[in-house]
Amino acid sequence: MSLFDTGVPAEDATSRIHTPLAERMRPRSLDEFFGQQHLLGTGKSLRVQIENDDAASLLFWGPPGVGKTTLAKIIARETSASFIEFSAVLSGIKEIKQVMVEAEKAATYGSRTILFIDEIHRFNKAQQDAFLPYVERGTIRLIGATTENPSFEINAALLSRCRVYTLRALNQDDVIALLQRALTDAERGLGAMQLSADGSALEAMASYSSGDARTALNALEVAAKLAAGRGENNLTRELASEALQQRVLLYDKNGEQHYDLISALHKSVRNSDADASLYWLGRMLQAGEDPMFVARRVVRMAVEDIGLAAPEALNLCLSARDAMHFLGSPEGELAIAQAVVYLALAPKSNAVYTAYSAVLADIESRPAEPVPLHLRNAPTKLMRELDYGKDYQYAHDVEGKVSAMECLPASLAERKYYQPTGEGRERLLAQRMDEIAALKKQRQGDDAYGAKQ
Repeated sequence: MSLFDTGVPAEDATSRIHTPLAERMRPRSLDEFFGQQHLLGTGKSLRVQIENDDAASLLFWGPPGVGKTTLAKIIARETSASFIEFSAVLSGIKEIKQVMVEAEKAATYGSRTILFIDEIHRFNKAQQDAFLPYVERGTIRLIGATTENPSFEINAALLSRCRVYTLRALNQDDVIALLQRALTDAERGLGAMQLSADGSALEAMASYSSGDARTALNALEVAAKLAAGRGENNLTRELASEALQQRVLLYDKNGEQHYDLISALHKSVRNSDADASLYWLGRMLQAGEDPMFVARRVVRMAVEDIGLAAPEALNLCLSARDAMHFLGSPEGELAIAQAVVYLALAPKSNAVYTAYSAVLADIESRPAEPVPLHLRNAPTKLMRELDYGKDYQYAHDVEGKVSAMECLPASLAERKYYQPTGEGRERLLAQRMDEIAALKKQRQGDDAYGAKQ
């Protein structure tokens, strides 16, 4: 069989029975697709690109089960292109070169090829480089899928030749609608079983899935088989819980889901409650939450709520993240617990967070003023003749290492963004800022006196 024989054999009843529900229910068109309205809504970027048959190569970045592979197949169908699917786990340079040779042959007959690479971040540099000349010549249209940040995992040369679209986890309403469709679809879903489902059962499966359509459909299929085996035709919350085993009991919609628990953890840390912080941490980890997600959020707490009141907190949290990555569960979870207790008991300051927010607000609302001449670099004669760098005051040549020079644009002169608190280490920073202000005032007085002489 040629690599370009992309048609799927006609399904019969037997093949449908043995195909997982998640695969049978895979959307075949944009109209059947759930979620990603920020990309696929009317007039949105990806939808316009598909409708205009734009042949640019793409990278889909997002968590599992949000439709990356499905979107690639829909694009191939909508643009009448041959579709070749690779897994970066199973394929190497040899397979890549074979595909490229056939793609070039197909292109001479006017055939278009979409090469879909699942988990493209798993390809090494040499494998990623192998695509470049074919992407540039238009021999193939590359669509890559990754759960990792493309900025870190994809070569810069390949990344620059692709448009990156960020896909989001499906919201609960989308997942419930997807499950309802699967229940009633007699052609591809479970409609022939004539099952009904309690709303709470679908909510439990949707909550358990954390926005992953494949996980939700797999859970529905297990629940349906359990019901059929017992001669029942209604999926109850109890049946859904049995299908999901223990996790749904700890991580369902009723105040215990992903966002509620992380919010409770963060706010307990911010309120200096070590016991509550440990409790919510334990609830998240026991519910099956990704420990690395928690570790990343703990690092955020260190910079957002602790700040320069206890600057060592950031290093401690980064070390906890590394320990979690190195040790895995359950041993690494103790490192996160240690960081959480430290954050809860540490002095708190959001002064840097507030200051940076004020900076961004000024940048957004004010004109982008040029850099003052005295702060500009002057590597050439022409730039010096234009007064670049003129009147710059080198701080190391001034007593106290502080000059009277204004470093902000004229319209923001003497603007104060950072207002340190009296908490922890920031008390010393506040004292240092007072010293700097006094030295500047003294320098300004000295300059004014000198100007009069």
